[in-house]
Amino acid sequence: MNSETGKFFLLLALSVDFRYSSDWLTRNCKKSFSPKILSPNCVEFFYFLFLLSFAVIEFLGNVPLLQRLPSSVFKRIADVVKFKHFEKGDFVVREGEVGDGIYFVWEGEAEVSGSVHAEEKTDLINPESVHVADIIALTKLTCLFLPHEHCTLLQSKSIWSTDKTTETCSLVESILHLEPIELNIFQGITLPDAPKFGKALAAASKTVDSLKIVHSLHSYFLMVGDFNIPIIYQVNRLRDGRNFATRRVDAIQKGNIVFTLLASFQKEEEGFDHQEAMMPSVPAPDGSYRKKVATTKFVPWPIEIRFCSPNTNTNQTKSDPSLRYWFRAKGKLSDDQALHRCVVAFASDLIFSGVSLNPHRRKGFKSASLSLDHSMWFHRRLRADDWLLFVIVSPTASVTRGFVSGQMFNRKGELVVSLTQEALLRMARPPNPATVEVTGSRDI
Repeated sequence: MNSETGKFFLLLALSVDFRYSSDWLTRNCKKSFSPKILSPNCVEFFYFLFLLSFAVIEFLGNVPLLQRLPSSVFKRIADVVKFKHFEKGDFVVREGEVGDGIYFVWEGEAEVSGSVHAEEKTDLINPESVHVADIIALTKLTCLFLPHEHCTLLQSKSIWSTDKTTETCSLVESILHLEPIELNIFQGITLPDAPKFGKALAAASKTVDSLKIVHSLHSYFLMVGDFNIPIIYQVNRLRDGRNFATRRVDAIQKGNIVFTLLASFQKEEEGFDHQEAMMPSVPAPDGSYRKKVATTKFVPWPIEIRFCSPNTNTNQTKSDPSLRYWFRAKGKLSDDQALHRCVVAFASDLIFSGVSLNPHRRKGFKSASLSLDHSMWFHRRLRADDWLLFVIVSPTASVTRGFVSGQMFNRKGELVVSLTQEALLRMARPPNPATVEVTGSRDI
C-alpha cells in the first residue's frame, strides 16, 4: 500500500459511519462474499474495513485508562463501537441527562462545561450515571461511542483475560495479576524468592498500547524487600512514539525503591531476519526421569522444569558452569503475547545465576546469592505454556560476582530470547542477630 492510499483510507476512517456499510454492500457486492468473485470495489471495501478496525484498536490502545485491560478486549470493543459526528456547538452530552454509553474523542475538540470539578474522576464502570456537566463540540467532532449494554467489556476481573478471573486462571497468571491503584500505580502480591521483574514488566505492559510489545528490558535489584507486605509498582512513562515506547518501573516498599526496571516496547513490523545461533541437540522434554526430578524439587513454582541431564539435582557435586533445561508454565495461558513474555521473564530468574556456582560445589557446600541486575532481549513471538529450551552458560565469576548468559529456543529451534545476569555470590554465613537489618534492606 503506497502512502497516498494510506492517506485515502485514513481520511475515510475519520469520516465513516458504520450505518452506511450495509447499504454499500448491497450496491457493490450483490452476488456473493466469496473472495474469488468479489468485485474490485468490494475487495476495496473489505480492505477498508480491516484498516478501520485496526485503526480503532490502535486508537483505543492509546487511551491510558483502557491500557490495563486484556489486549483481546480492544478487538471486541472495535466490533461494537459506533462513530458519532457533531458540528461545532453541538451538545455531545447534557448535564442532568442519564448516560447512554461512553464517548471517546476520535477527532476534534470538545469542552467540558458545568459543575464538574477537576478532582472528580470519570466513571467508566457506571456509564448510565447522570452526567454532571455539559460536553460541547468546539470544532467538528467525531467520537467513538460504546453503548452501555457493551460497557461490561471495560470491567474485566483479570488484566490478562476477559474470560477468566484470578481464581480460574493459571497459577502464574494469578501471580502476575496486578491491582490498579492509580493510572500509573499497581499493587502486586509478594512471594518469598519470587522474581520481581515479571510483575514489574506486567505493570509496564499495562501502560502501553497493546500493539506494542516488549523487546528488551534491563533491571537492577536494589534491596531484598519484605515478603510480608505487598509491593507497589510505579510506572514512569518516559516515551511514547509512533513505533516505540519506553517505561521505567520502580518497585516500592515502605517508601524505598527495592527494584527498578527499564523496558522498551515496539510495534511489530516486517524486517530482516536471520539466525546464526543453533539450538543444541538435547533430549525431548517428555523424558520421565527428568519430569520426576523437576516435580520433586520445584513443586511450589508455577513453572514446570525438566532438566536435560540427570546430575543437575545436586548441590554437592562440582560440574561445568552450564545448564540446559526445558520449561513451561503450568496450565493454559490466554493468548496475550505480553503475558507470555512476562511469564518468561518471571521464569528466567528461578535458577539462572546459580550456574556460576557449579564449578565450586562440593560436599557440605552452602552459598548465598543475590541477583544484582538482569537483562533480556525478546527476538520472536513465543508461547510460555509450550516448552522452551533454556541454555545457560557462566563464562566467569570473580570478586564475589558471577556472570551468566542464556538463550531460549522454542521447539522449532528458533531463538526467541537472549538474556544476561550478574549476581552476588558468597559462601553462606550464619546470621548475626546484632547486625540483622529489620527494614528489609540488604548489606552487600
